[in-house]
Amino acid sequence: MKKEKSIYYTFLILSSVLYCHTTQALNNVSSNTILNDSGKVISQDNSAKRTVYKLKPVADIPIVLGCTAWSIFAFTKIYNKPPSTSAQILNLNANNIDPIDRSAIYPYNENLDKKSYYPFYAAFPLPLVFFLTGNDMRSDFPKLAYLYLETLSVTGLVGTSATYFVNQYRPYTYTSSTSMSQKMNQNAENSFFAGHVEVIATSTFFISEVYADYYPDSKVKWLFFGLSGVATAGMGYMRIVGGMHFLSDVFLGAGVGALSGILVPYFHSHKLIKNTNLSFMPFLGNNTQGLSMMYTIK
Repeated sequence: MKKEKSIYYTFLILSSVLYCHTTQALNNVSSNTILNDSGKVISQDNSAKRTVYKLKPVADIPIVLGCTAWSIFAFTKIYNKPPSTSAQILNLNANNIDPIDRSAIYPYNENLDKKSYYPFYAAFPLPLVFFLTGNDMRSDFPKLAYLYLETLSVTGLVGTSATYFVNQYRPYTYTSSTSMSQKMNQNAENSFFAGHVEVIATSTFFISEVYADYYPDSKVKWLFFGLSGVATAGMGYMRIVGGMHFLSDVFLGAGVGALSGILVPYFHSHKLIKNTNLSFMPFLGNNTQGLSMMYTIK
C-alpha cells in the first residue's frame, strides 16, 4: 500500500505542476489587459467593467473534458471492485496502520454515514446559488459556473485517482463490532481518501475565494474562509466517527479540496510566471520523474 501511495503522490505532484503550467501558458493575458504589481489581471480600459477572471477556451475546455472523462472512468472501476473474502478481513492487523491513524478507529455507524450525504449533496449546487447573491457575480454567472465546473473536474481527477490507484480498507474493517458482511462490502476498500470532505472543502473554499476576489475590500471575506474550515472539519468529524475514514484520509481530502477551491480561480486571475520565456514541464522516464525548466531566448 505504501508503494501505491508513493506512486499516487508522484502522480499528484506532476499533474498539479502540469495544470499550473497549462493554465499559465495558455491563459496568457490578452492585448486589452495588463498586470498590476501583484500579478492581478486588470483592464486597460478604465471605463470597462473590471474583469475578475479570465477564461481561455483552448486551455479550460480540454482540462474539464479530460478531468471529467477520467473521473467517470475511475468511478466505474472504483465501485466495481470485487468484495473482500472473510480470510482477507481476518488477516487485517491494526498494527500495520500508521500511528497517526491508529488512534482514531471507529466501528461503522450507519446513521452518521447516511447523514453525511445531506451536506455532501448540498455542497454541489451551493456555489451556483451563492453567485446569485451579488450583482457583479450574477452578471458573470456563466463564467463563474464554468470555473466551478473546472474546479470540480480537477477535484474529481485527484480524488478518483487516489481511490483508483490505492486500495485501502476503511477503519471499521479493523473493529470487532462491525458485521462481517459490512467489512466484506466492496466499498470497504475505498478509504483513501475522504471524498466527502474533499467535496465540502472544494465547494466552500471556492465560494470564499470568489467572494474575496470580487469584494477584496470586504471586512468579512476572512469570515467566509473560517466558515469553510468549520464546514470541512465538521464533515471530517462525521466521516471519522462513522468509521469511514482515517485521520490522514480526512486531512488529505480537506487539503486537496481547499487547494482546488482556492487555486483554480486564483490561477484565472493571477499570472504567476510573468516571464513568458520561462516554462516548466513534468517529465517521466525509465524509473525517473521530475520537473524540467526551459528558457527560450528571443
